Amino acid sequence: MAADAIFAKNGTDIVLLDVEESFFLSDVFVIATGSSRTNVQALADHVEEKIGETRDLKPLRVEGRTEGEWVLVDYGDIIVHIFQSGPRDFYSLERLWGDASPIKWEEPAITDG
Repeated sequence: MAADAIFAKNGTDIVLLDVEESFFLSDVFVIATGSSRTNVQALADHVEEKIGETRDLKPLRVEGRTEGEWVLVDYGDIIVHIFQSGPRDFYSLERLWGDASPIKWEEPAITDG
């Protein structure tokens, strides 16, 4: 659901990682890229809105929204990381969590905007 919400607002390079075996605080990382500070913030807002509407969940914490370079939206079992491209390349979470298994996700045929 988080990946679909990101895709609906033009987020790119969406990756889901199963971190359950190596990170005791969460099961899944959703990692994506936004094109600008404003886009990163809008992606995070849309994730919160969609998960709130459909699952009636609020994040446990949100970090980085003001700066908009890397916004982390923490739902406990799922942590959403939305980066601008520079910080995403620098922190390279996919490399850092290289032992995590990728989770198959496909772009939805229809988006909700």
